[in-house]
Amino acid sequence: RWVLSLQCKGSRNFMGALRRAVEVDFKDKDKHKSQGIYLLTTGVPDQETHTVSAYVAEVCRGFDLQLHVCLFSVMEDIDSSGIIPARYANPTETAIAYKEIVQAASGRFHWFGEAGIFESDDITVIVSEIEKANNYSQKCAFLVESLKQRS
Repeated sequence: RWVLSLQCKGSRNFMGALRRAVEVDFKDKDKHKSQGIYLLTTGVPDQETHTVSAYVAEVCRGFDLQLHVCLFSVMEDIDSSGIIPARYANPTETAIAYKEIVQAASGRFHWFGEAGIFESDDITVIVSEIEKANNYSQKCAFLVESLKQRS
């Protein structure tokens, strides 16, 4: 089930948008099977990270849902309308803030830009699984080789 799209209209009022999503779509939480909220963003929220993290942890725990963030880093500091956000952070600081927020919500974090993927929890899991499979494959090859030598 998809939740409505929320736009902050020139700001990054993350908590206002999250409140709206929770109040509008999750009032009757027993009737809904939603498990996640996906935030697509280009910058740090207007509110302080620790405040957002605490709010997100409380809301997500109360509704048994996860918040996932897709951060798209753009090279310009000002959006196309020329509006400077109320709170500014460079791309690395922004990624750190969203990672903290996502951890509070037991969600996943993805960071990409025009140059490609900088970081993705999903890709990290896939790479880990590939490394495990490779490790098991090597162990099996050593075991087969040792059994051949014994016979």
